[in-house]
Amino acid sequence: MFANYLIGLREGLEAALVVSILVAYLVKTERRHLLPRIWMGVGIAVVISLGFGALLTFGPRGLTFEAQEAIGGALSIVAVGFVTWMVFWMAGAAKGISGELRGKVDDAAEGARWSLIVVALLAVGREGLETALFLWAATQTATADGHTATWEPLLGAALGLATAVVLGYLFYRGAIRINLSRFFLWTGAFLIVVAAGVLSYGVHDLQEAGILPGLGNVLFDVSDVIDPTTWYATVLKGVFNFSPATTVLEGLAWLLYLVPTMTLFLLKMRRRDKQDRSPAQRVAA
Repeated sequence: MFANYLIGLREGLEAALVVSILVAYLVKTERRHLLPRIWMGVGIAVVISLGFGALLTFGPRGLTFEAQEAIGGALSIVAVGFVTWMVFWMAGAAKGISGELRGKVDDAAEGARWSLIVVALLAVGREGLETALFLWAATQTATADGHTATWEPLLGAALGLATAVVLGYLFYRGAIRINLSRFFLWTGAFLIVVAAGVLSYGVHDLQEAGILPGLGNVLFDVSDVIDPTTWYATVLKGVFNFSPATTVLEGLAWLLYLVPTMTLFLLKMRRRDKQDRSPAQRVAA
């Protein structure tokens, strides 16, 4: 049961953190009327995940391992694209947070209404589909060995997901207490690091599906130092998609995404701060 609790925690934590950042962003910029779009995306993702779990359970046959990994990898890459777009959109929209430009930011948010739904849907849906796959495998094992009740994996995962939601809420409460400048800087940078991990994880899924090569080419393996079954390994996996055994292609994908994306983001934030300063502040700087 504890193993399934960790599955729920790991799969739910990343989604909870991403959604909490989106919600905090809308609350801090006084656009609570857009919150239903976030919850719509979350709701659609939950329904899809439940339907997928039901299909695996009651359908004529389960998906092959390769098909599962291909789906997970494809969703990961799509999610990275939308999260990256959202980070830079938030950084750009932040220039109009104050005073007379607030209406322009509202217009930008209105234009991104479907993107808000899609980002929330992908953040929750990707993890939801993977959770459904893990739980389906766990309940199949429980049924086969006859020693564990089939409801125990579901209960363990539900408790893990509930813990992830609580942690996401605590993160949200902390996020809305910091000022806007730090909020955009720290949450944007955090999302870029998360997206780099998601991309690396997606590459690994595609390698296991046989779509990408290099599954046996390991860049590093610290499994003897960081036990994948421990709680801290689960947190690292849930937040950053860190894998103790990382392939060369995973490492390259992580590095080639993180470095240029983070550099462009920090330069954009720096330009925004300069534009927001008064002439006197610019001279003093």
